[in-house]
Amino acid sequence: MSWKTLDDMDLGGKVVMTRVDLNVPVENGEVTDATRIERIVPTVRDILDKGGKPVLMAHFGRPKGQRVDDMSLRVVLPALQQALGVPVKFAEDCIGAPAKRAVADLQAGEVLLLENTRFHAGEETNDGIFAASLGALGEVYCNDAFSAAHRAHASTEALARILPACAGRLMQAELKALEAALGNPARPVIAIVGGAKVSTKLDLLGNLVARVDRLVIGGGMANTFLAARGVEVGKSLAEHDMAETARQILEKAKETGCEILLPGDIVVAREFKAGADSETLDVAACPADAMILDAGPQTVEAIKKAMAASQTLIWNGPLGAFEIPPFDAATVAAAQEAARLTREGHLVSVAGGGDTVAALNQAGVADDFSYVSTAGGAFLEWMEGKTLPGVAVLET
Repeated sequence: MSWKTLDDMDLGGKVVMTRVDLNVPVENGEVTDATRIERIVPTVRDILDKGGKPVLMAHFGRPKGQRVDDMSLRVVLPALQQALGVPVKFAEDCIGAPAKRAVADLQAGEVLLLENTRFHAGEETNDGIFAASLGALGEVYCNDAFSAAHRAHASTEALARILPACAGRLMQAELKALEAALGNPARPVIAIVGGAKVSTKLDLLGNLVARVDRLVIGGGMANTFLAARGVEVGKSLAEHDMAETARQILEKAKETGCEILLPGDIVVAREFKAGADSETLDVAACPADAMILDAGPQTVEAIKKAMAASQTLIWNGPLGAFEIPPFDAATVAAAQEAARLTREGHLVSVAGGGDTVAALNQAGVADDFSYVSTAGGAFLEWMEGKTLPGVAVLET
């Protein structure tokens, strides 16, 4: 796979239409988590250092092609300006006269933020006329929003066909990490997939059993697989109607030589609340009135051993109900071991997905992984083996 980066582009004096992800949480008119804003800083600073004029495009919320005041990107201006450390101007629209005037007035060393692209229906329909209106504002296109790359929208796909296009630093880092994890990984490869439901990750599991050497299945998903094997899971979260699908995945894993790791011991409780009485049992001993809420210590040791025997780790989803102690124990212990192996140079570790990022932060190890993606849906679709329109259009 090959794509142009900022290093391949002549940006001197040019307006660079830069697609970023500013879809950040806001409460009472203030940004409460600026992580996504902070992650675009290297790209914007590089464009400025190369003499370019960054014009930022982004969506915010789901206005469905209508102007919705509560979804104006103006709300992120203070946080954006603080992160970038340079003046950031704002255009009241992303196309037309307001945008043209703002671009014309943009001075060297300044950044311009355009209004929410989704205020126009043409954004989500990947409309060529709307994309041309965006393209008329600049001379170079830079996509730094991998998180939106799974959508064929005007600012992520059509615009890349109009202007000379490249990947920004965040997009570049994301693609490099994912290529290392699934494209051409160091083997053996181990994947950890957790979460509540098998039904939401069928494509992911089907793709992984054909591409990794070991697959750890945790969380509520593991209960479904255990039940499919005839193990009693009591009142645990499980999709019993997915039993046949689970058996098919297990059969496919046999055919491809992928080792499946399911819990061998379990942590159960009668109620799901902090500090609830719990006990650790053999996987075959779940009481009829109890719920499986985490993997047990023997399972964690098996996962640690499997990680130590691998060179690449892909992680999506927790091993248990990590939100409430003590049912975070397996996730935290496995994450800390993955972090240790990564720090010592034994493992390339790539993780992604909202719950996964939260779990790694809870374990205090997010910064120790080789790469942690905040891209959500795009990360998941990449792991599923799907083509991402916003990435495909950048390939050279």
